[in-house]
Amino acid sequence: MGFIKSGLFISLDGVIEAPETWHFPYFNDEMGAAVGQLMGEADATLLGRKTYEAFASYWPQADPADEMTATMNGARKYVVSNTLSEATWENSSVINGDVYASLATLKEDTGLSTTGSATLVRSLLEQGLVDELHLLVHPIVVGHGKKLFADGQTVPLDLKSATTFQTGVLHLVYTPATAD
Repeated sequence: MGFIKSGLFISLDGVIEAPETWHFPYFNDEMGAAVGQLMGEADATLLGRKTYEAFASYWPQADPADEMTATMNGARKYVVSNTLSEATWENSSVINGDVYASLATLKEDTGLSTTGSATLVRSLLEQGLVDELHLLVHPIVVGHGKKLFADGQTVPLDLKSATTFQTGVLHLVYTPATAD
């Protein structure tokens, strides 16, 4: 059986936008291992259009000697978009139309992990399609930017695990709440 596991870098005040401006001072081997494990457990990567376009403009031209470059370029990728007509990055396909039905079918036998793609993750949570939500909570208040949780539907979650990294980052793993 497949799954959808979502991983996001997030600040204490809930900001997920532009982590490249605040995230790197906290990145260490522990975080690299957590991110690597999340990606390694999946059969494919699931991306929203904006994240896909950012990644597709970077990774194909990235240093080929870097192990992450080979991983990102070689991985199977699905981009969720009703505006993108084709995905030109290696091993990429577009999912459009009835996205939630398509993803529910795909996850029956495919392990999917999201990287970034906050709008997609938020909608997948609201549709009950996320099996695990991995939040890497950084000990910083960014003070501005797009937040993961905006106005929307209530989504109860259960804490599955919590790990504190040496940098003060919390790796929190949530699953859909079980009924009592």
